[in-house]
Amino acid sequence: MSPGLLLNDPVVSDGAKPKLIEDGFGTRAIHVGSEPNVETGAVIPPISLSTTYKQEAVGVHKGYEYSRSANPNRNALEATLASLESGGAHALAFASGSATTATVLQSLGPNAHIVSVNDVYGGTFRYMTRVANENQGLETTFVDLEHADEEAIRDAIRENTKLIWVESPTNPTLRLIDIPRLAQIARSHPSHPLLLVDNTFLSPFYASPLLLGADIVMHSITKYINGHSDVVMGALILPALETPALTRVYEKLRFLQNAIGAVPSAYDSWLAQRGAKTLHLRMKAHGENALLVARALKASPHVEEVIYPGLEGDKRNELAWRMLSPHAKNGMISFRIKGGFEAAETFLTSTRLFTLAESLGGVESLAEHPARMTHGSVPERERELLGIGEGLVRLSVGVEDGEDLVRDVLQALEKAGEVRAK
Repeated sequence: MSPGLLLNDPVVSDGAKPKLIEDGFGTRAIHVGSEPNVETGAVIPPISLSTTYKQEAVGVHKGYEYSRSANPNRNALEATLASLESGGAHALAFASGSATTATVLQSLGPNAHIVSVNDVYGGTFRYMTRVANENQGLETTFVDLEHADEEAIRDAIRENTKLIWVESPTNPTLRLIDIPRLAQIARSHPSHPLLLVDNTFLSPFYASPLLLGADIVMHSITKYINGHSDVVMGALILPALETPALTRVYEKLRFLQNAIGAVPSAYDSWLAQRGAKTLHLRMKAHGENALLVARALKASPHVEEVIYPGLEGDKRNELAWRMLSPHAKNGMISFRIKGGFEAAETFLTSTRLFTLAESLGGVESLAEHPARMTHGSVPERERELLGIGEGLVRLSVGVEDGEDLVRDVLQALEKAGEVRAK
């Protein structure tokens, strides 16, 4: 059990050994890492802006020397994150999701090999192919991990394969990857690659990759965990270090966190921890609203296809219900509009509540065009193979009143349909 979890008092039943009861998700989000301040009793942790800390003697201090190495606010946030990711015991926070990606890939050393899901975030694709490859000699094989059979996945893994990189759902076509299947393949392969799951799209509320067999979970904290579009940050969460190999991985990542120094500020850590306190409430609202919008999109004559695993009849619905908890909804929808880019742009510039902007996971609803925005760095031929075409639109459904969001989507679709009819 994670050392960061809050526990209730022991419960004795029928003379049996006392059992510790784990607090629920929302309770942990509010309390873990946010205990009242010992010195003042403040219910909300103070922000520690100091860059350095007094030592009573050389090397004798209160756990803090220099803020890049450790900071009370970052430590508190990391405790929160470790408790929220089911199965988590250790968390490391970074200055951005991209810095998190860079640190993980740096930890693999030179001339390593990665197997990555082919439908990966454009920034991750860019770092793997244009930074890690050119400067580190790291090579990545992109595989359709949703549809590839076991033999094809095994064939992609080499002797020097150090990592399997997964997003589930993928960005932006929302493909779901069977994580337990991949974990079994990775652990039975002679090279024993680590399995990393980018859990940004679902947050710890909707998915628990560590319990499904992942070795590392990654988040862009910028998105759902912070939830207010005012912090750029990333994080890694690892389970209890029960093997020497996993212990070495954690120690190297912690060393690189300090040595590279791409760490979040105390203020950003404080903001992200504040955001995490309402994660369980926000995710429920995101999911409920997204399902309303997805149903409206499916019923529209101006929409060619709706991609939303939580939607009844979606081809990924069964896998979503099997892997996601507590239910198969989240706030991300992609859809293909009839009429290509002209119709897509008309839709994107006609919404009132969905703001045309990159990113996702904030309380406000956002809409974007993946082919020309978030995934513009992916070569056109690759985008075509992945289904990231000119008519694909990605929505991040916020927590506004759901009926208002449905009306906004429908009126924008009508305008796009008028342009298509001309």
